[in-house]
Amino acid sequence: MANRRRRGKRPQRKREKRPVEWDPKTRLGKMVKSGKITTMDDALKTGLPVREPEIVDILLPETDDEVLDVNMVQRMTDSGRRVKFVITVAVGNNDGYVGLGQAKGKEVGSSIRKAIENAKVNVIEIRRGCGSWECGCGKPHTVPFAITGKSGSVEITFKPAPQGIGLATGDVAKKILRLAGIKDCWAFTNGKTKTTVNYAKAVFDALQKNTQMRVMKSEIANIGILSGSVGPTTPEETQIKPSEEAE
Repeated sequence: MANRRRRGKRPQRKREKRPVEWDPKTRLGKMVKSGKITTMDDALKTGLPVREPEIVDILLPETDDEVLDVNMVQRMTDSGRRVKFVITVAVGNNDGYVGLGQAKGKEVGSSIRKAIENAKVNVIEIRRGCGSWECGCGKPHTVPFAITGKSGSVEITFKPAPQGIGLATGDVAKKILRLAGIKDCWAFTNGKTKTTVNYAKAVFDALQKNTQMRVMKSEIANIGILSGSVGPTTPEETQIKPSEEAE
């Protein structure tokens, strides 16, 4: 038999990712694609619901995601046992925007992708500032005031902390706050915090209440409150919604 020559492996070619063509179905999506809306702040101020995750992909291209919980759910049927996975994911740009989403599916990979899309649809804009009396630097590194959120039996309260303290919270709250862009914070919890899903929802509920509280213009200048990404912090340059300003 003739000697067979050993052939080397062919180098694998890198496949280039082609941009996916997006055909928006909603009014907000059409405004984003046409270029009428260029920032996430303007998109949220329109009051239109975010129904398409591609809107966040365009307006917040540097969005990171973090899988918080992977739970397996079993169900007995006549044909046998069916297994599904419930995924909880948090997304954020590490600079004032964060979202939380859940999805259920038969496969982990597809469920994670669906949960990320649901989290992008639920993105909110948070406030940051320097609400700690021990600091007074005026930089947006912590929460501007104490906020409380609740989900199930879990209740969590965030309080402003001075620079250098870090995130004195649980692991789940740390991941969400980092994605939101908060660097220093105190946290006080009650209830069964081992329930990861309720813990994450309580943290997200507290951040939602952060944006709903009315703030006076004098407090904006004293605390240095900033909504969304890093930008102007003076009261003349900072745009505040009329519903948020105290009468």
